[in-house]
Amino acid sequence: MARAAPRERQVLAQRIASAAVGVPLVLGLIFIGGIPYVAVVAVALAVASVEFNRAHRGRIDAPGVLAALLVAGIAAGAHVNRAFWSAWMAGALLLAALAALVAPRDDDADAATDAVWLAASVAYVGFLGSFFVLLRDIDDGRSWTYLAVLATFATDTGAFFVGRAIGRRPLAPRISPKKTIEGFVGGLAAGYAAVVVLHLAFDLDGNAAAVAVLALLLPLAATLGDLVESGMKRAMRIKDASHLIPGHGGVLDRLDSILFTATLTYLFVEFVIR
Repeated sequence: MARAAPRERQVLAQRIASAAVGVPLVLGLIFIGGIPYVAVVAVALAVASVEFNRAHRGRIDAPGVLAALLVAGIAAGAHVNRAFWSAWMAGALLLAALAALVAPRDDDADAATDAVWLAASVAYVGFLGSFFVLLRDIDDGRSWTYLAVLATFATDTGAFFVGRAIGRRPLAPRISPKKTIEGFVGGLAAGYAAVVVLHLAFDLDGNAAAVAVLALLLPLAATLGDLVESGMKRAMRIKDASHLIPGHGGVLDRLDSILFTATLTYLFVEFVIR
């Protein structure tokens, strides 16, 4: 254990440094909104899609690049027109699957498996990721996006530090061995408090009961998103999607929780609070 401590401190220092640079950039983009925001979201999702498919295939190939372009198009379509976004989403899934089926192979990879993974990258990264754009584009979208992102950060941070301090009992050992029940409770408490405080600070719509439900569901969604990606990475036998972000892994590793919380927040605001 003593040997692991310096490495853990190094990773923690990298995480803090990356957050010190990345968080202000993310918050600034949310504030600006519009085309710059959509463009950066589209690029980030395309990179995440490439990471997803590269982890499965072991390389970046033409079908993976096509899937990344389709994912970026879904994000852009969400901003241009919601009806177009829905149609493009269905077409993108079909195109991705067809691309995997007809792509030439130089190994024994199964075409049907490749098609499923490629379509899954479009559905997982493209569909869920497009809610970043949909959420920002609603009334008070800037504030709601801040709430979703900052409450997700609070959940992850609470889970991380409580888990390190007092975590003993594993939460899901087969999927993510380092996550603990104590860390999960710490994240739940931090996320709940963040939603309530941010809702009041931004003076957003919604009665106390609705906000209390959102405050409970959001950290649960963040944890679920984290576990889903951990499960996929375990299936692909990788630790991180890439090494683009020091201390954090890849873009996909940073989006795992927010993919779920942005989607939840948008659906909750549109169908429960409004």
